[in-house]
Amino acid sequence: MFIQILAIAGAILGFIVATLSIAAGLYYISEIIEENLSFTKRFLNRSILTVSSIMLLLVVFDNFPIKLTLFSLASNLIYYQNLKHFPNIHLSNITFITSAVLAFLNHYLWFNHFNNPYIPSIDERLAPDFVPPHYPSFTEIASFFAICIWLVPFALFISISSNENALPLAAAQTSDHGNNKAAKSANLVRSIINKALLNLSSLSSALGFNFKFSRSNSTNPNELYI
Repeated sequence: MFIQILAIAGAILGFIVATLSIAAGLYYISEIIEENLSFTKRFLNRSILTVSSIMLLLVVFDNFPIKLTLFSLASNLIYYQNLKHFPNIHLSNITFITSAVLAFLNHYLWFNHFNNPYIPSIDERLAPDFVPPHYPSFTEIASFFAICIWLVPFALFISISSNENALPLAAAQTSDHGNNKAAKSANLVRSIINKALLNLSSLSSALGFNFKFSRSNSTNPNELYI
């Protein structure tokens, strides 16, 4: 009985640690990207071309389905359209919304393809010239998804910046800069993480804990910074 409770507690703790580790990694990557925007744009451009070439090679050498491949190539073309305004991309832009929908559709359609492989009939298997079809291993499928399906949309998402005034974090930061009306850009992932950390700090304060999940100008030695 107690070991089951311990297992649940361990699973919850592991989930929290994994979530914080991923968030910290994304935050660090977004900082690097924000300081190297021109390199990031070239990387995304070449990644789209490389992934598209790999998809064509898979059709030629591994008999991948042509219709699904064409759909993925069309998706890559839509992803490429986002680079025209990179890194300032409006989240309400039809191109960005379409890219997000296509990313999920690509995942679903290819997952369904690998989950329901073609099984030859008895007559086909009894034929003297029958050649058994190749069923991809888990490693092959995982590598295909990581490189050809997830790489470009994921890299695009963590690379984009959006108008800081349109992000939730800007609600608590009104402009005090006089005639400076220029819209300020901020990395989307960093802004979301900063907003989440701000909410965690507010929640900890409401619960009576003096935790601060980001640096501030406070000189209170009793504050715990994470």
